[in-house]
Amino acid sequence: MFSNSVWQIINLDIRQNLRSKWFWVYSLLFGGFVAVMFATGITESQIIGFVGLSRMMVTFMQVSMAILPIYVLISTVRSVVGDRENNVMEYMLSLPISFSAYFWGKLIAKFVVIFVPVFIALLGAAVWGTITNIDVPWDLFFLYSALLASLVIVFLGISMYISVRVKSQDMAVSTAFIIWLFLVAFIDLILIGIMLKMRGNPDIIIALGMLNPLQVFRTGSLIMFDPELTVMGPVSYYILDVVNRNLFIAFAIFYPIFLGGIFALWGNRLFNRRDIV
Repeated sequence: MFSNSVWQIINLDIRQNLRSKWFWVYSLLFGGFVAVMFATGITESQIIGFVGLSRMMVTFMQVSMAILPIYVLISTVRSVVGDRENNVMEYMLSLPISFSAYFWGKLIAKFVVIFVPVFIALLGAAVWGTITNIDVPWDLFFLYSALLASLVIVFLGISMYISVRVKSQDMAVSTAFIIWLFLVAFIDLILIGIMLKMRGNPDIIIALGMLNPLQVFRTGSLIMFDPELTVMGPVSYYILDVVNRNLFIAFAIFYPIFLGGIFALWGNRLFNRRDIV
């Protein structure tokens, strides 16, 4: 019953998203971005020795870091609270569907509709590169795909927790936007300011910075094509002195998944315990 209910919610939510114009705008944005990069000859440029599809993937990851988190937050935080305000939840829960099936079905459906367009855009670039005889770095392709999936999962978990916790859609969107601004500010700007102002222990400050999933994603995507992290300056010495490249890549993939899972479990627990309707 639980499994069947989850699939019913997933199917319903995916079909609802496919009818949304914002889903198609989002999907075309990534597909169009890849097409523009090929059209402008970015695969022929070079950065730190990387050329061809590797160069395009680097740019793709940087754009994804800017777009994916805010899109996931804004599109997902209204899932539960929106259904509550629109009286959809009262109808849904009158059916033989458990609270947990509803919650996890919503989360899985959101992951599918958010991650699949990004993956298809990246896969399309790899296929086109194969057709046009451009060297395809399949190891980077699979690692970047895993990194993108982990980024989506962590912000999905945070979004679902917010959606269960708040009482209105306006509050949900405002909270999501504040969290996004906070995480973006802590990528570099505030960390550098703290180090200059307080002259604290750099190891502790950088360790705190690594709790930020956006910072972890950014560093993970950089270390895949720049093993020495030369673009990050002196910070790279602190990171690489503690862990090697392969260990940090594993951390960059699994830490956001773990963090997103924790928030999702908290959200599901709260959803099962409080007065939903």
